[in-house]
Amino acid sequence: MEPGASDGSGSPGGFFALRTTAPATGGHRPLSALYAGETGPLTARVDRVAARLGAPERRVGASVAHLGLAARLWSTALGPAAIHGRFPLLDPAELHWDGALTSPDDLWWAGSATRPATVDELRAAVLETHLVPLHAALRRDGNISPRLLWGNAGSALAGALRELVRWARSQGRPDAAERAAALVSGLLDHPDLAGTVRGPRLRRASCCLYYRCPGGGLCGDCVFDHAPRTGLEARPPAP
Repeated sequence: MEPGASDGSGSPGGFFALRTTAPATGGHRPLSALYAGETGPLTARVDRVAARLGAPERRVGASVAHLGLAARLWSTALGPAAIHGRFPLLDPAELHWDGALTSPDDLWWAGSATRPATVDELRAAVLETHLVPLHAALRRDGNISPRLLWGNAGSALAGALRELVRWARSQGRPDAAERAAALVSGLLDHPDLAGTVRGPRLRRASCCLYYRCPGGGLCGDCVFDHAPRTGLEARPPAP
Protein backbone atom coordinates (compact mmCIF):
# COMPACT_ATOMS: atom_id res chain seq x y z
CA MET A 1 0.00 0.00 0.00
CA GLU A 2 1.34 3.36 -0.96
CA PRO A 3 0.36 6.88 0.07
CA GLY A 4 -2.27 8.30 -2.21
CA ALA A 5 -3.76 6.62 -5.24
CA SER A 6 -1.65 4.21 -7.20
CA ASP A 7 -2.26 2.62 -10.55
CA GLY A 8 -0.42 1.00 -13.41
CA SER A 9 1.08 -2.42 -14.02
CA GLY A 10 2.29 -2.83 -10.43
CA SER A 11 -1.15 -2.30 -8.88
CA PRO A 12 -4.65 -3.62 -9.61
CA GLY A 13 -5.82 0.00 -9.93
CA GLY A 14 -7.07 3.05 -8.11
CA PHE A 15 -9.93 1.29 -6.33
CA PHE A 16 -7.36 -0.84 -4.51
CA ALA A 17 -5.15 2.05 -3.38
CA LEU A 18 -5.16 3.02 0.28
CA ARG A 19 -3.69 6.29 1.46
CA THR A 20 -1.40 5.75 4.45
CA THR A 21 -0.28 9.33 5.16
CA ALA A 22 -2.52 12.16 6.27
CA PRO A 23 -3.86 14.11 3.25
CA ALA A 24 -3.19 17.82 2.99
CA THR A 25 -6.84 18.76 2.52
CA GLY A 26 -8.14 17.90 5.99
CA GLY A 27 -11.66 17.03 4.89
CA HIS A 28 -11.41 13.39 5.85
CA ARG A 29 -13.56 12.10 8.71
CA PRO A 30 -13.35 8.68 10.38
CA LEU A 31 -16.04 6.35 9.12
CA SER A 32 -16.83 5.54 12.74
CA ALA A 33 -18.31 9.04 13.06
CA LEU A 34 -20.60 8.45 10.09
CA TYR A 35 -21.74 5.11 11.49
CA ALA A 36 -22.40 6.72 14.86
CA GLY A 37 -24.81 9.25 13.34
CA GLU A 38 -22.72 12.02 11.78
CA THR A 39 -24.42 11.65 8.42
CA GLY A 40 -23.86 15.19 7.12
CA PRO A 41 -20.93 14.17 4.86
CA LEU A 42 -22.92 11.20 3.56
CA THR A 43 -25.97 13.35 2.83
CA ALA A 44 -23.76 15.82 0.98
CA ARG A 45 -22.14 13.00 -0.99
CA VAL A 46 -25.49 11.58 -2.07
CA ASP A 47 -26.75 15.02 -3.09
CA ARG A 48 -23.55 15.69 -5.05
CA VAL A 49 -23.71 12.38 -6.92
CA ALA A 50 -27.41 12.79 -7.66
CA ALA A 51 -26.82 16.29 -9.04
CA ARG A 52 -23.85 15.20 -11.17
CA LEU A 53 -25.86 12.35 -12.69
CA GLY A 54 -29.03 14.38 -13.11
CA ALA A 55 -30.77 11.60 -11.18
CA PRO A 56 -34.57 11.84 -11.26
CA GLU A 57 -34.77 10.39 -7.73
CA ARG A 58 -32.48 10.93 -4.77
CA ARG A 59 -32.29 7.19 -4.11
CA VAL A 60 -30.52 6.77 -7.44
CA GLY A 61 -27.76 9.07 -6.22
CA ALA A 62 -27.68 7.18 -2.91
CA SER A 63 -27.30 3.86 -4.73
CA VAL A 64 -24.47 5.04 -6.98
CA ALA A 65 -22.67 6.73 -4.07
CA HIS A 66 -23.02 3.56 -2.01
CA LEU A 67 -21.77 1.35 -4.83
CA GLY A 68 -18.60 3.42 -5.14
CA LEU A 69 -17.80 3.32 -1.44
CA ALA A 70 -18.65 -0.38 -1.12
CA ALA A 71 -16.29 -1.10 -4.03
CA ARG A 72 -13.49 0.77 -2.25
CA LEU A 73 -14.05 -1.05 1.03
CA TRP A 74 -14.00 -4.49 -0.60
CA SER A 75 -11.07 -3.66 -2.85
CA THR A 76 -8.76 -2.26 -0.16
CA ALA A 77 -9.23 -5.47 1.83
CA LEU A 78 -9.48 -8.10 -0.91
CA GLY A 79 -6.54 -6.79 -2.95
CA PRO A 80 -3.81 -7.24 -0.33
CA ALA A 81 -5.52 -10.39 0.96
CA ALA A 82 -5.21 -12.01 -2.46
CA ILE A 83 -1.78 -10.64 -3.32
CA HIS A 84 0.01 -10.79 0.04
CA GLY A 85 -2.07 -13.14 2.18
CA ARG A 86 -2.88 -10.40 4.73
CA PHE A 87 -4.96 -7.25 4.64
CA PRO A 88 -5.18 -4.04 6.69
CA LEU A 89 -7.48 -4.09 9.69
CA LEU A 90 -9.85 -1.38 8.51
CA ASP A 91 -11.05 -0.17 11.89
CA PRO A 92 -13.71 2.53 11.23
CA ALA A 93 -11.98 4.81 13.76
CA GLU A 94 -8.75 4.57 11.72
CA LEU A 95 -10.26 4.62 8.23
CA HIS A 96 -11.00 8.19 7.09
CA TRP A 97 -13.18 9.24 4.16
CA ASP A 98 -13.77 12.54 2.37
CA GLY A 99 -17.07 12.42 0.53
CA ALA A 100 -16.37 15.74 -1.18
CA LEU A 101 -13.65 14.21 -3.37
CA THR A 102 -14.33 12.50 -6.69
CA SER A 103 -14.50 8.79 -7.37
CA PRO A 104 -12.84 6.50 -6.48
CA ASP A 105 -13.65 7.49 -2.92
CA ASP A 106 -10.50 8.66 -1.15
CA LEU A 107 -9.66 6.59 1.91
CA TRP A 108 -6.91 7.36 4.42
CA TRP A 109 -5.93 4.59 6.78
CA ALA A 110 -4.24 5.70 10.00
CA GLY A 111 -3.75 2.19 11.37
CA SER A 112 -1.02 -0.42 11.15
CA ALA A 113 -2.54 -3.75 12.19
CA THR A 114 -3.19 -6.45 9.59
CA ARG A 115 -5.24 -9.63 9.55
CA PRO A 116 -4.78 -13.01 7.83
CA ALA A 117 -6.53 -13.53 4.52
CA THR A 118 -9.44 -15.75 5.50
CA VAL A 119 -13.10 -15.55 4.62
CA ASP A 120 -14.10 -15.07 8.26
CA GLU A 121 -11.61 -12.23 8.78
CA LEU A 122 -12.66 -10.43 5.59
CA ARG A 123 -16.33 -10.84 6.42
CA ALA A 124 -15.83 -9.39 9.87
CA ALA A 125 -13.63 -6.52 8.65
CA VAL A 126 -15.77 -5.36 5.72
CA LEU A 127 -19.29 -6.76 5.82
CA GLU A 128 -19.93 -6.65 9.56
CA THR A 129 -17.77 -3.68 10.54
CA HIS A 130 -18.49 -1.39 7.58
CA LEU A 131 -21.32 -2.46 5.29
CA VAL A 132 -23.91 -3.17 7.98
CA PRO A 133 -23.55 0.27 9.66
CA LEU A 134 -23.11 2.00 6.28
CA HIS A 135 -26.42 0.57 5.11
CA ALA A 136 -28.08 1.72 8.31
CA ALA A 137 -26.67 5.23 7.77
CA LEU A 138 -28.01 5.34 4.21
CA ARG A 139 -31.44 4.23 5.37
CA ARG A 140 -31.43 6.99 7.98
CA ASP A 141 -30.53 9.44 5.24
CA GLY A 142 -33.33 8.47 2.87
CA ASN A 143 -35.63 5.79 1.51
CA ILE A 144 -33.52 3.06 -0.06
CA SER A 145 -34.12 -0.67 -0.23
CA PRO A 146 -31.91 -3.02 1.81
CA ARG A 147 -32.11 -5.46 -1.12
CA LEU A 148 -30.66 -2.82 -3.43
CA LEU A 149 -27.84 -2.08 -0.97
CA TRP A 150 -26.87 -5.74 -0.58
CA GLY A 151 -27.11 -6.14 -4.35
CA ASN A 152 -24.64 -3.29 -4.67
CA ALA A 153 -22.38 -4.93 -2.09
CA GLY A 154 -22.37 -8.21 -3.99
CA SER A 155 -21.75 -6.44 -7.29
CA ALA A 156 -18.89 -4.42 -5.79
CA LEU A 157 -17.27 -7.58 -4.46
CA ALA A 158 -17.62 -9.33 -7.82
CA GLY A 159 -16.16 -6.27 -9.57
CA ALA A 160 -13.15 -6.30 -7.25
CA LEU A 161 -12.61 -9.97 -8.08
CA ARG A 162 -12.73 -9.31 -11.83
CA GLU A 163 -10.11 -6.58 -11.57
CA LEU A 164 -7.87 -8.71 -9.37
CA VAL A 165 -8.07 -11.67 -11.75
CA ARG A 166 -7.30 -9.43 -14.73
CA TRP A 167 -4.31 -7.93 -12.93
CA ALA A 168 -3.05 -11.30 -11.63
CA ARG A 169 -3.10 -12.78 -15.13
CA SER A 170 -1.22 -9.81 -16.55
CA GLN A 171 1.41 -10.15 -13.81
CA GLY A 172 1.81 -13.91 -13.93
CA ARG A 173 0.28 -14.33 -10.47
CA PRO A 174 -2.15 -17.26 -10.77
CA ASP A 175 -1.83 -17.76 -7.01
CA ALA A 176 -3.34 -14.32 -6.37
CA ALA A 177 -6.21 -14.99 -8.79
CA GLU A 178 -6.95 -18.34 -7.18
CA ARG A 179 -6.83 -16.91 -3.66
CA ALA A 180 -9.13 -14.03 -4.63
CA ALA A 181 -11.64 -16.39 -6.24
CA ALA A 182 -11.69 -18.68 -3.20
CA LEU A 183 -12.16 -15.78 -0.79
CA VAL A 184 -14.97 -14.23 -2.82
CA SER A 185 -16.72 -17.59 -3.18
CA GLY A 186 -16.71 -17.93 0.60
CA LEU A 187 -17.87 -14.34 1.15
CA LEU A 188 -20.79 -14.80 -1.23
CA ASP A 189 -22.07 -17.67 0.91
CA HIS A 190 -23.10 -15.20 3.62
CA PRO A 191 -26.91 -14.82 3.86
CA ASP A 192 -26.73 -11.07 3.14
CA LEU A 193 -24.75 -11.65 -0.08
CA ALA A 194 -26.06 -15.03 -1.20
CA GLY A 195 -27.90 -14.69 -4.51
CA THR A 196 -26.86 -11.10 -5.11
CA VAL A 197 -24.76 -12.23 -8.11
CA ARG A 198 -25.29 -15.32 -10.23
CA GLY A 199 -23.59 -17.60 -12.67
CA PRO A 200 -19.94 -17.86 -13.66
CA ARG A 201 -19.90 -14.21 -14.74
CA LEU A 202 -21.26 -13.13 -11.33
CA ARG A 203 -24.07 -11.14 -12.85
CA ARG A 204 -26.29 -9.04 -10.60
CA ALA A 205 -29.69 -10.29 -9.48
CA SER A 206 -30.91 -6.72 -8.81
CA CYS A 207 -30.40 -3.28 -10.35
CA CYS A 208 -28.45 -0.30 -8.98
CA LEU A 209 -30.89 2.14 -10.73
CA TYR A 210 -28.16 3.87 -12.76
CA TYR A 211 -30.22 3.34 -15.92
CA ARG A 212 -32.72 5.92 -14.62
CA CYS A 213 -30.19 8.74 -15.09
CA PRO A 214 -30.19 10.67 -18.39
CA GLY A 215 -27.94 8.71 -20.75
CA GLY A 216 -27.14 6.25 -17.94
CA GLY A 217 -27.52 3.00 -19.82
CA LEU A 218 -26.78 -0.34 -18.19
CA CYS A 219 -23.83 -1.47 -16.11
CA GLY A 220 -21.70 -4.33 -17.38
CA ASP A 221 -23.17 -6.78 -14.87
CA CYS A 222 -26.75 -5.44 -14.96
CA VAL A 223 -29.63 -7.82 -14.39
CA PHE A 224 -31.35 -6.33 -17.46
CA ASP A 225 -30.65 -6.87 -21.15
CA HIS A 226 -32.45 -3.60 -21.88
CA ALA A 227 -33.37 -0.71 -19.65
CA PRO A 228 -36.84 -1.28 -18.15
CA ARG A 229 -38.19 1.87 -19.80
CA THR A 230 -38.00 -0.01 -23.13
CA GLY A 231 -40.67 -2.37 -21.84
CA LEU A 232 -38.50 -5.43 -22.37
CA GLU A 233 -38.17 -8.03 -19.66
CA ALA A 234 -35.08 -8.85 -17.68
CA ARG A 235 -33.07 -11.72 -19.03
CA PRO A 236 -33.61 -15.07 -17.29
CA PRO A 237 -31.53 -15.95 -14.23
CA ALA A 238 -27.99 -16.95 -15.00
CA PRO A 239 -27.28 -20.70 -14.85
